[in-house]
Amino acid sequence: MSDKPALPDLPAGWTGGPPDADALFAMAEAALATMPAVFAPHIEDVVISIEEFADDEMLASLDIEHPYDLTGLYEGRPLTERSIGESGGMPDRVTLYRIPILVEWIETGERLDTLVRHVLIHEIGHHFGYSDDDMHALEDMA
Repeated sequence: MSDKPALPDLPAGWTGGPPDADALFAMAEAALATMPAVFAPHIEDVVISIEEFADDEMLASLDIEHPYDLTGLYEGRPLTERSIGESGGMPDRVTLYRIPILVEWIETGERLDTLVRHVLIHEIGHHFGYSDDDMHALEDMA
């Protein structure tokens, strides 16, 4: 028997080493492709980006002390707060934070692509007007 901890399950095609921003983006795109078709027209203009960490200003505005505590962020105006005639403005954005996601992956042993999908869907939930409490309740029910 080995005393080494078991490695987390890795996504198909994994070649080793920590995934870079492009690899996480590919996982996010694959996750978007699994969304039910009814959601597609509502999320097609949401910009997905990958950053290493949230900056200090963003963390402070969210009252988050440690950068590892923020894995994703939705920025925009939820669909529930828009009017039909609204146009212009910046596109809605979901940012996935690579290092905190990798830390959570290591700590939980969850498949990385599953974790990326979870964070992405959580943030897209905000685009549809769900609060963190709403989404946690839905996750508990599922």
